Amino acid sequence: MTEPVAIVGGGPAGMAAALALHRQGVACEILDARPRGAAAGDKRILALAHGSRLTLEWLGAWDGIPHSIIHTIHVSHRGGLGRTRIEAREEGVPALGYVLAAGELATRLDAAVAAAGIPFRDNTPVAAGQQPAASLVVWAEGTVDAADAVLRDYGQHAVICTATPRQPHGGTAWERFTPQGPVAVLPYGRELAVVLTCRADESAGVAALDDRAFLSLLQSRFGRRVAFAAATPRHVFPLGLRYRADPVGPRTVWIGNAAQTLHPVGGQGFNLALRDIFELARCLTDAADPGAPEVLARYAGARKTDRRATIGFTDSLVRVFSNDVPLLHHARGAGLLALDLVPPLRSFLARRMMFGARGW
Repeated sequence: MTEPVAIVGGGPAGMAAALALHRQGVACEILDARPRGAAAGDKRILALAHGSRLTLEWLGAWDGIPHSIIHTIHVSHRGGLGRTRIEAREEGVPALGYVLAAGELATRLDAAVAAAGIPFRDNTPVAAGQQPAASLVVWAEGTVDAADAVLRDYGQHAVICTATPRQPHGGTAWERFTPQGPVAVLPYGRELAVVLTCRADESAGVAALDDRAFLSLLQSRFGRRVAFAAATPRHVFPLGLRYRADPVGPRTVWIGNAAQTLHPVGGQGFNLALRDIFELARCLTDAADPGAPEVLARYAGARKTDRRATIGFTDSLVRVFSNDVPLLHHARGAGLLALDLVPPLRSFLARRMMFGARGW
């Protein structure tokens, strides 16, 4: 009998992977350096695609999570014509996405892990490069650190907060592209979750502005489709692209931020991780040896198209839309106009964002 799969990391990605493997009959255990329950303190706000909700339902970890529904996504760019709206009803789904606190998701996943009886060894650090005794080690924590890693510094930081709108948001999420970087505004209860991208050398100053000055800056960057009345204290996070060219190694798989860290534009990071987890569980089902080279090669091959497409899509959005080059400015407007006028093109984009490459 092979030893259980060891999952290093007890955050949302690690716990989701454990539940997926358990559901498919693959013995596994979680090893986490922190005390159990630490992930519940994660203050990030996640935007989950409809496909991710279906995966969490499959894992038995969706019911009871407080969330806000995205019915409409409005995409525009500052200083030019062209915008598009993507509607859930056009795609025949109850919602395009869901906005929730990462800590709330972690709490629900932890409860599901406990209910399934999956061993969770907390206060158990595993050093990078250390290989626990296991048929397969799934690294689900840490950042990308590999010789074959692809790195890109966008020179941007995210200034994150929640804001109070003067009018109800109606379940609309806005993605506004500006020369300084994108501004994402997401429904979050009665509030709005705000991700304001700034130049790295300006972010600390922006975060430190008093509320009145910050709201004025946010309003000028975002435009007048939403009026902001108040904002919570701001937090700053560096942005960049880091990903492993190959997400597998000898008896090793990397998932989540250990495999790729993406710019938050489009909200694809954790959604991509859940699609990786779903496929990993499928590939390990009934495998006599989960860490066998042919099993891991099959997983890497199955994820190649979606992984490349999602990373490339996110990277292209940042580089094409975060500048003020006149030719690109006109091309962006034309592209948004085409999305608005050609429903099949708009639907293709929507379903790729909801389900990845398997959406078509």
